Amino acid sequence: MEFGMQFFPCVGPDQRPADAYFDDCLKLCELCDEYGYTHIRTVEHYFHPYGGYSPNPIVFLTAASQRSRTARMVTGAVLPVFNNPLKLAGEIGMLDAISGGRLEVGFARAFLPHEYQRFGVSLDESVLRFDEGMAQVGRLLEEENVTEKGQFHSFENVTSLPRPTQKPRPKFWTAAFTTPQSFEKAGRQGNWIMAIPIGGAAMRELCDIYREAWDKAGHEGPGRVMLAFHMYCHENEGEAARIARGPLNRYLASLVDAASDWISGTSSADYKGYDKMIDALKRENFESQVEKGAAWVGTPGQLVDRIGAYAEMVGGIDDASLQVNFHDMSLGDAERSVRLFGDRVMPHFGATREAAE
Repeated sequence: MEFGMQFFPCVGPDQRPADAYFDDCLKLCELCDEYGYTHIRTVEHYFHPYGGYSPNPIVFLTAASQRSRTARMVTGAVLPVFNNPLKLAGEIGMLDAISGGRLEVGFARAFLPHEYQRFGVSLDESVLRFDEGMAQVGRLLEEENVTEKGQFHSFENVTSLPRPTQKPRPKFWTAAFTTPQSFEKAGRQGNWIMAIPIGGAAMRELCDIYREAWDKAGHEGPGRVMLAFHMYCHENEGEAARIARGPLNRYLASLVDAASDWISGTSSADYKGYDKMIDALKRENFESQVEKGAAWVGTPGQLVDRIGAYAEMVGGIDDASLQVNFHDMSLGDAERSVRLFGDRVMPHFGATREAAE
């Protein structure tokens, strides 16, 4: 199992100014090579403290790629629904070059109604825009002189620049939440899968759907599963809980607030069951997330046991993407946790400083 850092800004100006937040994140990125964290990942969201500091993950990952010389840069994820594929393909090629071919591109549908409303896009176009946008970006990266007549974007005889450093292009990930069809499609198309067990979904069943679709499609090699977790490691169990509880509860509250339209009447055939899912998240808290294994909080020994048990339960995890400074956690607390986890937890799963070197 490999471990990486995920930066999901969940603060607004009242909690932390953006310059201070990103300064903290980039300082934590500098620890990747020293401790063997193998990826740096961030999101694309807009307008709300839940993710809104990161309207373009390419920008942050470009800076992060200069703080680590070994970690992979992972978009977690870009949103075709709000982006022109011509612009997105060019930005991907640029970051792939700047990072020395370390970019991996995660794509997602987006799920927050307020973002769709503000961009003037229909929720009912979600799947169609995702499929078209991802396919067009793939062609622009793999081919030259590309012509596309799409439902939402069309272009003629375009060669995107810069050309990707990785040939034929960076690897693609598909972000999924709890929809089995998304896991099946990712496996069938040969994309890696990134998911979030925050809602207590039956991750083993979903991951098995992905792996079975991958094998049935006959893709070379195994698929790859990345799951995201809140992580806080401390020598003392009580202190770990005390430090992590408030930021995690505030993160969950912000998520529910950002997605509250789903439980106040918004609906779409492309998002079946999201009203029930968000309503269920209203009842989640620090204790329930730790109990379900969606938050890894505790001493090094406890985390070794819990991570091993969770990985076995879901049939294996290739990449654990760790939120290391969630919500308003201080840099000092986050850095202490990252160092301790790297020293005393990661080596139990084959991740070492020597491997990073």
